[in-house]
Amino acid sequence: MSESQYALRSVISADGAAILDVGRGTITTLNESGAYIWQRLRRGEALESVLVNLALETGRDVADIEQDVRGFVEILRRSELLRDESGRSSDESRFDA
Repeated sequence: MSESQYALRSVISADGAAILDVGRGTITTLNESGAYIWQRLRRGEALESVLVNLALETGRDVADIEQDVRGFVEILRRSELLRDESGRSSDESRFDA
């Protein structure tokens, strides 16, 4: 894990999440869906599993949400709020926060 990963603090509620990056002094807010995705990926759930479970919970097809979810994950990577287990921003399916 990188040093910045240790500096993340989060508050998660039914309405979403707020993520504080202590090292940078930034706060990122997520809506309910964003919090759902971020929380599961940071616990080590595979992205494909997150997609399937989110589709089941929302009554949508995986194909309908996949592009949006992958785009959101890329935003999290660029913001350094989510990285794959090796610390790289790659297309691998397991992540750390």
